[in-house]
Formats: sequence, C-alpha cells, structure tokens
Amino acid sequence: MPSHRYRSAYEKVSVPLTDRAWPTARLTRAPLWVPVDLRDGNQALAEPMDTARKSEMFALMLAMGYKEIEVGYPSASQTDYDFVRHLATSDTLPEDVTVVVFTPAKPDLIERTFASIEGLPRAMVHMYTATAPTWREVVLGYDRDGLRELITRNAALVGRLADRHRAGTVRLQFSPEVFNLTEPDYVLEVCDSLTELWDASPDRPVVHNLPATVEIASPNVYADQIEYMHRNLARRDAVILSVHPHNDRGTGVACAELAVLAGAQRVEGCLFGNGERTGNVDLVTLGLNLHAQGVDPMIDFSDIDEIRRVVEHCNRLPVHIRHPYVGDLVYTAFSGTHQDAIKKGMTHHAAAAAAAGVPEREHPWNVPYLPIDPADVGRGYEAVIRVNSQSGKGGVSYLLQTEYGLDLPRALQPEFSAVVQRATDASGTEASAGDLFALFHATYLDPGTDPDGAVVLGPWSTNEIAPGEHECVCVLSAVEYRGRGNGPLSAFIRALAEAGLKVDVLTYAEHAVDSGLDSAAVCYAECRVDGEVSWGVGMDTSVLAASVRAVLSAVNRAAVVASS
Repeated sequence: MPSHRYRSAYEKVSVPLTDRAWPTARLTRAPLWVPVDLRDGNQALAEPMDTARKSEMFALMLAMGYKEIEVGYPSASQTDYDFVRHLATSDTLPEDVTVVVFTPAKPDLIERTFASIEGLPRAMVHMYTATAPTWREVVLGYDRDGLRELITRNAALVGRLADRHRAGTVRLQFSPEVFNLTEPDYVLEVCDSLTELWDASPDRPVVHNLPATVEIASPNVYADQIEYMHRNLARRDAVILSVHPHNDRGTGVACAELAVLAGAQRVEGCLFGNGERTGNVDLVTLGLNLHAQGVDPMIDFSDIDEIRRVVEHCNRLPVHIRHPYVGDLVYTAFSGTHQDAIKKGMTHHAAAAAAAGVPEREHPWNVPYLPIDPADVGRGYEAVIRVNSQSGKGGVSYLLQTEYGLDLPRALQPEFSAVVQRATDASGTEASAGDLFALFHATYLDPGTDPDGAVVLGPWSTNEIAPGEHECVCVLSAVEYRGRGNGPLSAFIRALAEAGLKVDVLTYAEHAVDSGLDSAAVCYAECRVDGEVSWGVGMDTSVLAASVRAVLSAVNRAAVVASS
C-alpha cells in the first residue's frame, strides 16, 4: 500500500490541548439531539426525498421527541424551499420544536433562506463556511484574513435579517466546516467574533457547530479539539457547543461520545447514520448507547421496527441486518455457547423479577450477550435464538420451550441437539422453530404411535383393582397382554414384560404444555429396553396416555438402534 502518500492528523493540524479532562468524565445525561436527515442525509441520496417523504420523516422525528430538526437547504433546490414553506404555512409545528435551515455564506442564498422561513414562529438559520487551509485556499481562494472578513460580512447580513423576522424568534448557528482540519486559534477567532457580532447571551445563545466533516483521526484527537474550544470560547455561557461527526474512519459514534465528554452540548446526526461517503453519526446508536448505560436518551425508540420502516421508505436505503440495536439479527444468537448463556440468563431474569415482585419489564436487566432488553425497542424474544449447525442444546431447547411449550429434561437436550446438528449440517441451512418441532416429533413422538413400529399399541385400558394395585390390559402387535403394578404406568410396563420386553424407566418427567384444563401434557421417559438406553416422548390431553406413549416411543426407538 502506498501509505507514504498520507500524513498523520498531527501533521495536518495542531492540537494544543495537553491537560485533558475528558478521559475521566462520564456521560450522565443526553445532549441536545438534532437530526439532519432532511438536509445533510437528503443530500447524500441518489434520489432525494420529495415533500411527501420529507413530511413522513419529519412526522416520525416529532413522534420520537426531537425538538430541533434541520429540515433542508432551501437555497439549494426548489423541493427543499417548498418543504420549508409547507411547514411555515401548515400551522402544524409544535410549540416546542425549532426548524433549522442551512445556508452557505453568500448574500443571495442567505436572503432566499430567510424568505423560506417567513411565517415560521421558531427557526434557526445555520450558516456555514469551510475554514480548513486546503478548502480555504484551494476551493474558496482566500487567506485567513480574507475568509474571516467574508464570514463576518455575511454573518452581519444574517443578523440583520433575523432581527427583521416578523413571525417569531430566529436563532443563529455557525459551522466552520472541516473544523477538525482547521487551525484551532483561527476557529476560535472566527467563532468568538460571531458570538460578539450576534450579541449572544445566556437567554439568547448562539450555536457554534464544529464538524468533523471528513473524519481523519482517532476519536481522542477530536475530543482534544472540542475540549480546547470548550475551555477557550468567549462568552461560554452564551454559546451552545455543537458537534457534527462524520464516519469516514468508522468511528463517528465514538467521536460524538468523546466530544460530549469534552464539553459538547449538542449533536447533529442522522437516524441510522445515512450521509455522504460513509455517513453522518448515527443518532439511534448514540441514543440507545445511553439507554444501555442507564441514561435516558430523551428520545422514544420503543418501536424501533416502525422507525426503521419509515427511514428505509424515505431514504430508499436498507438498514443492515447487523446494524446496532435495529438490525434483524442484532438480538439473535446462533452460537451454542451464546444460546446457552442467553437461555440461562432469561430464566434467571424471570425468576429474579418474580422474587422481587415486579414485572419482568421493570426488573434490572442483566442477561448475557443482550446489552438491552429487546422489548425496550418493541422487539419480541422469538428471534433472540435461532438455530443452525453452529447452535447447541441451549438454543434448541429454548426455541422448543418458547414456541411449543416443551421443557426438555436436561439429559435429553444434548441428544436432541446432536440430531438437530446432523440435520442442519446436511442441509446447510437454518432450522426454524417449526423445523425443530417437526424433527422432534419425528424423532421422539412418532415412534410412540407408529403403526409400523416394532411394537404397535392397540386398544388398552387400566383400572385400580385394589388400593395401590393397578391392572393394564393392552393389545401389543395384535396380541393381548396383562400386567399389574402399583400404578397405571408400572402396570403397562409389566404388560410389556409379559410380551417379552424388559423395560426399566431410568428418568421420567412430565408437564403441561400450556395453562388451562384443556392443555396437552407431555411426558419424557428415559428407559433401558433389553439393555439398550433410549428416550421416548408422548403427548396427549391425558397424562396417563402421554406417559404410555413415551414408554412405547422409547421401546420402538431402542428396537431401531438394536437392529441397526
């Protein structure tokens, strides 16, 4: 790789901070969130949103609880201008929501931007100019002084137009684009001059937004840059320090989190991280990262699948199946060890909640491999464990229990897991819960009712002939046999002995499949049949019938093994 062509971030920009405070800081509350999907995210779409799709996403953001929403670049396209006008004239904007519009530092475009917000009761005008040396000198053709004069001149126009706005308050925001590659002293000089020009005060703060427009360093460098600004900005109590990380190095989320530790109060990003190149920082991941640490993100993510549906529809882009918190597979375990840990964790969680006398949804969450309860974001548990050739007994038994009410005895679990693994190895595909039940039925339940089995059970009955003594009369492979025992099942086993089959029950378990009087019962019997150990399972609304079928299943399965 021709790595010699590239310079370290430390060679591109000075980072004067050395006595860092951010490494020992903690995230204890949510910053101000500003989704920019309708502007920055929209610019990155091959097919930009029309008014209908913008309206749908805007409504989603309102429902989620965002209070500042950047809605467009009205001087860049008629569609964006029309959408801002739609908001201004529809009289549907909630009283606590501020619309943000974006403009470059050019007089005609600034004036058109203000024309678009005429009638809006609350708006923020966001002016930007690229300030990094390469952008400043190569793209714009200015030196430091010349660019500062251009910014100041256009910022003064923004201030005058904001003062004339008749409908309501207009707040002001400035972004020195490519902040992370700009000399820190120059950014500080420009930002402080605009704080003074716009006469910012604690009750009328200005927003200075510091973008990592093209991510070029590890997140600690961005944190150092933000902390330098946080410490040195003039009128700090009159400034809302905002960040806008991109994801070129794949660390946009980390950049945002460290920036907040370093003093940032506001974060701009997109739902699920859409944006130019590798995208903007992902606001959903940031918010749910806080949630997973016990900090309220102040945004409602309780129906994550509906949020994803709307965003995918509006962006016409899919969300990856491994995307944090929302992807189809992020709460799913295929690995056997993971499945076993999750199954045990879920069982422990339910028991702990019951012991504490609180609903499971309210009890502290501590389940292995699941950083949050899927139910918090509207997910069920049916997809938490899925089975393929990598899976183990824990996952198989979990699915049979949750989907079909079968609580397999611990000793049976590894045996059936091996059956499943052979099937999935052969098919090379995932086994659904339905596939598992069909395989379980064929392996353990069918032998108890198989008309072609080694032993076929015909009509049978039991009755108590004396206190503590039962008799079973049954037809086995067309021949009638009788047996007596201290219970109905032992009487049946004695009848089998009369037919020449020596059966000892080694392990026995039973349970109802569901609640209610009409629930089926399932019985599990591990038997030694003429020296061959075999499991059998029976199911019936009668516990006795289920137990008889379980023993007969073990007998027929042992016969198959003995003959092979």
